[in-house]
Amino acid sequence: MTTRTAPITGELLRLKEEIHQYALDYGLDFYPVVFEVCDYDTINILAAQGGFPSRYPHWRFGMEYDQLSKSYAYGLQKIYEMVINTDPCYAYLLKANHMVDQKIVMAHVYGHADFFKNNMWFKSTDRAMMDVMANHGTKVRRYMERYGQDKVEEFIDRVLSLENLLDINVLFETPEVQRSRQSKEAQFKEQFFHDDDDDDRSSHLKSFMRSKLFNPVTKEEKPELDDAPVVKPKPSYISPRDIMMYLIEHAPLKEWQADILGILREEAYYFLPQRMTKIMNEGWASYWHSTIMTKNALKSSEIIEFSDKHAGVMAMSRKQINPYKIGIEMMRDVEYRWDTGKFGKEYNECTDMHARENWNTGAGLGREKIFEVRRSHNDVTFIDEYFTPEFCERMQLFTYKYNARTGRFEIDTRDFEAIKAKLLMSLTNFGQPVIEVESGNFANRGELHLVHQHQGVDLDMGYASDTLRNIQAIWSRPVNLTTIQEGKEVTFVHDGKEMKPLK
Repeated sequence: MTTRTAPITGELLRLKEEIHQYALDYGLDFYPVVFEVCDYDTINILAAQGGFPSRYPHWRFGMEYDQLSKSYAYGLQKIYEMVINTDPCYAYLLKANHMVDQKIVMAHVYGHADFFKNNMWFKSTDRAMMDVMANHGTKVRRYMERYGQDKVEEFIDRVLSLENLLDINVLFETPEVQRSRQSKEAQFKEQFFHDDDDDDRSSHLKSFMRSKLFNPVTKEEKPELDDAPVVKPKPSYISPRDIMMYLIEHAPLKEWQADILGILREEAYYFLPQRMTKIMNEGWASYWHSTIMTKNALKSSEIIEFSDKHAGVMAMSRKQINPYKIGIEMMRDVEYRWDTGKFGKEYNECTDMHARENWNTGAGLGREKIFEVRRSHNDVTFIDEYFTPEFCERMQLFTYKYNARTGRFEIDTRDFEAIKAKLLMSLTNFGQPVIEVESGNFANRGELHLVHQHQGVDLDMGYASDTLRNIQAIWSRPVNLTTIQEGKEVTFVHDGKEMKPLK
């Protein structure tokens, strides 16, 4: 793969140095950016593999490559840029792009690079992921050679169906946080279970605390805790939403299976911040490519071409939001509001519509504010705090639904609260169900018990059945799932063959 890309030279290198300086002048802060050029087939391969030249072998990458290639061939889609969150930050330019395109892409990439380095949700990112991904690929290939490609690929298929069952709080589980928690747990256990305890704690209370602290999961019947040896504590706290880690710790996995599950979990958490900040990240990068191009890098002869390309990127679909458009417009809106002082108690309590419309204190805090927003928010908190009725009306946003009578999708409402609620729901956990581990010993039978945190939307039972089948194959015993259907709590069990209600 590396032979299919080449370092930039000549005019491209000169442009890179020019735009790099503009980005620094505006206060952007980023790791070194390495630009490489490649043809469209290569950039399709890279895009199919998440931007990395070397990944573990799997059929889904080929499927995504085929889809990208056909989309380009039929004129449905074109990739202009690709940038990877590493140190140094790698970015790929398409050889066939015009010089204006290359300028836009370079300015856009520096915006992404600044966001990757400074947004809090990326703080725990492994910046050496280029090498990590390559090492993962080598390990998986060795397992395929040893245990058979079909066997390993089938296990990968099962695990990939779980990669959306993640907990965003794990992103803050840095080694320092883990060591601190382990130290506090160790101190508590030493104090509570010390042999020389002479307080009046009963043996029954200690037994109960052991069960809460350690709660081992085995397929065999467990002896009474009072007579059992204290089980070695887990290496760290496991979030009930981190299904993959729970399976690593508790499922009866072979060593190669546990290793692959850990590999796929690590990669899923690497990509998680990018999924959580799609609107903000693209909005931030678009804001800076627009600013750098219009105020610094654009020649007068390039204005029309730039406007055409920029308008194409910002075009809104009738069926879904464009993260580039919503992101850049919200960034501009925040900048405008903090420049004019349209924030704070006095402004929010003003009921004079004419005064609100013409409000301008000359605060001039806009640029400082958007840098602050870039540092501390993800898409959900960004929309929740800065999506306003005025912005919604200006962007002419609405919700729609299918009308069975006319056979068409039609506008449902233009109500701000309804639009905001629907937008937030689509972004919360990416619109996917929140599933938590309740127990690894359901009904004292060593069965896994999962609970769906119902948030007003019922589970798609077809997807649920497929996912439970995969979890059951990993757990090797029946898997139970509790959810809400038609307002009533119901539990389903999957035994590996079928899913049915638990009686």
